[in-house]
Amino acid sequence: MRTLISTAFISLDGVVEAPGGEPGYRNAGWTFQDIEFLPEAFEIKGREQQEASAMLLGRTSYEAFSPVWPGMEEFAEYKVMPKYVVSTTLKDDDLVSNWGDTTILRSLDEVADLKKTEGGPIIIHGSASLTRSLADADLIDRYHLLVFPVLLGAGKRLFSTTDKDKQRLKLVEHEAYANGLQKNVFDVVR
Repeated sequence: MRTLISTAFISLDGVVEAPGGEPGYRNAGWTFQDIEFLPEAFEIKGREQQEASAMLLGRTSYEAFSPVWPGMEEFAEYKVMPKYVVSTTLKDDDLVSNWGDTTILRSLDEVADLKKTEGGPIIIHGSASLTRSLADADLIDRYHLLVFPVLLGAGKRLFSTTDKDKQRLKLVEHEAYANGLQKNVFDVVR
C-alpha cells in the first residue's frame, strides 16, 4: 500500500488559501509577507521531492500549478514525476504537455485503487477540497505541515468540518524555527 501524504503551508488557525499570492483572497501571499525567510524551515519541501514517487492534485490546484511549476528549477523533480488529477470535469485536452505523464482520476475510489499499486509515497500539494474529501474517506496517511505564525480568520481550511469519529494523529517529526514557523509531521493512527 502506497503512503498518501498531504503537504501544506497552514496558518495557526488552519487556513491554507492563497499562500503564494494567488488572486482573489484578502490575505494572499501570507507565507512570505512579514516573515523572515529561513532556508532550514523549508528543508522538508526538498525532501518531499526526493521521497515522493507521484503527485496527486485536485483540479483547481492542477490548473494553478501546471502553467508555472514545469519551468521552475526548485520543482524540477516534480516535472518528471507521474501526476494524477482528481476531477469530474477536466478532460485530457485540458492537460499541459510539458509536465510529464498526467492521469485524470474521476473518483475517490480511483484514488483508493492508486494507493494499492506498487510504488513509493504519493504527495498532495494544495488541493484543500480534495484533501478534506480524502481525509473523510480515511485515505490520508501522513500530514506534512509548515505552520505559519499568523491568524487569517476566513479562508479555505485544510481540515474537514464533517461530523465524524475522532481521528488520532501521531507526531513523528517536529521542529520550531527562529522565524516562528513550525514543522509538524503527523502519521494517521489506524
